[in-house]
Amino acid sequence: MPVSDVIEQKRKPLSLLQTLTPEVLAAPEAFYRNLRESDPVYWDPYMHAWVVTRYPDVVTVLSRASSDRSPSQDSLDALGLSFFKPFADTMAQQILFIDGAYHARLRGLCSRAFSTQSIERLKAEIHTVANQLIDNIAPLGHIDLVADFAAPLPAIMTSKLMGVPVEDHAQIGRWVNDLAEVHGNFQHHPTRVIEVLKSLQNFRDYIADHMVKLRGSPNSGLICSMMGAELNGKRLTDDEVISNTIMMIIGGHETTTNLIASGFLTLLRNPDSLHQLRENSEIMASAVEELLRFESPVQHTARIVPSDMEVGNKTLTKGSKVVAVLAAANRDPERFTAPDSLDLLRSDNRHLAFGCGAHVCMGAALARIESQIAFSTLLSRLPNPVLADSNLQWRQNAGLRGLTKLTVAFDSFPRAAHSFERPASTME
Repeated sequence: MPVSDVIEQKRKPLSLLQTLTPEVLAAPEAFYRNLRESDPVYWDPYMHAWVVTRYPDVVTVLSRASSDRSPSQDSLDALGLSFFKPFADTMAQQILFIDGAYHARLRGLCSRAFSTQSIERLKAEIHTVANQLIDNIAPLGHIDLVADFAAPLPAIMTSKLMGVPVEDHAQIGRWVNDLAEVHGNFQHHPTRVIEVLKSLQNFRDYIADHMVKLRGSPNSGLICSMMGAELNGKRLTDDEVISNTIMMIIGGHETTTNLIASGFLTLLRNPDSLHQLRENSEIMASAVEELLRFESPVQHTARIVPSDMEVGNKTLTKGSKVVAVLAAANRDPERFTAPDSLDLLRSDNRHLAFGCGAHVCMGAALARIESQIAFSTLLSRLPNPVLADSNLQWRQNAGLRGLTKLTVAFDSFPRAAHSFERPASTME
């Protein structure tokens, strides 16, 4: 690059839009560090939003700012984004984008499926599915960790939790990948709009059709629970059930898939830590927390300032948009000692990978259990794993950080002599 181009690039204001460039997607830590050190409460001139990167400021935004940010039809029309209305209508009924009593009511009804008892009942099935997936590739000596393990494991378990046919998990995964472009990115892809809109409608129709079947033949899945649950004498509408089912399936797929793949890459890049975890399985829970901090699956989340508020040394005015960068807060040296070093035994590791406050991730406990079992299975069943392709492919998604492919080689071995039960088609 000519010197004049380098100088011009340095003159350009920092913007979160730069996280969509290949260089930053591959390694966003330096970009976040620059933001945090140069201006931790920064007005992004291209995003027209405040960007907050220090740990205490991110906590303030998550605790005090509003999640009610689904766009109105007028605002969409003014921006030339009228096509976005189906997404806006869905967002307006999702727990992630509402506050107050409505949020409390929806969360109270939905959170019952994520009780400690419910998750404990799934443990044996998670072990079974994880081992099945490894069995499938055991003789090959290589694995695409994303396609062969990290994506199908949470997809299958989310299908079981929701009470939909497990054999549909691949199709559901394709819809999720399309919709994640809207949830994770700042910009839409004009060439993909029609396809993504079609995925949203197909996903909604799929859930609606399944609800019809559940009325005649109920099961113990979350969709059925949401359909019948009452809180203070009120039930969810069908649209509320559909919208929040979509949100929970996206969350169930995205966070865990990205954590498993990126986390295992991190271990391969830190062989001492990989050996430490392989030899000391009792530290698995601590290790997963550190991988969540070190390689945050959700990079940032947005809020609306409900009234003038002080954040850091700036006054954020009512109605302003503010983006809380969770990944930057999780590397804040004023909160974490040696934040850019991987420490599987890190103490006081209160990271923000799942957010905090009223909107803390409802499925965090399930994601933790799935990830612990996933890493345990990979480390115990893949002999001598090594990164087979250093040309890593990161998703073009600024907010939901993950790999599209991760090729890992290992010493091949015969399929296990014992057999595992095939996943049931639905939850009974």
